[in-house]
Amino acid sequence: MIILGVILLVIGFIASIPVLWTIGIALVVIGAVLALVGTTGRKLGGRAHWY
Repeated sequence: MIILGVILLVIGFIASIPVLWTIGIALVVIGAVLALVGTTGRKLGGRAHWY
């Protein structure tokens, strides 16, 4: 999710498409939160692991 967000950020920046820039930022933030919660070993949304 983080990688997809970064790809959309780059494409949005190069092509000057603000929608891709916004979606990319949201995906990076959500991916980072899920990664941090996953490393603490806590369950998120009823799941112990996110693959």
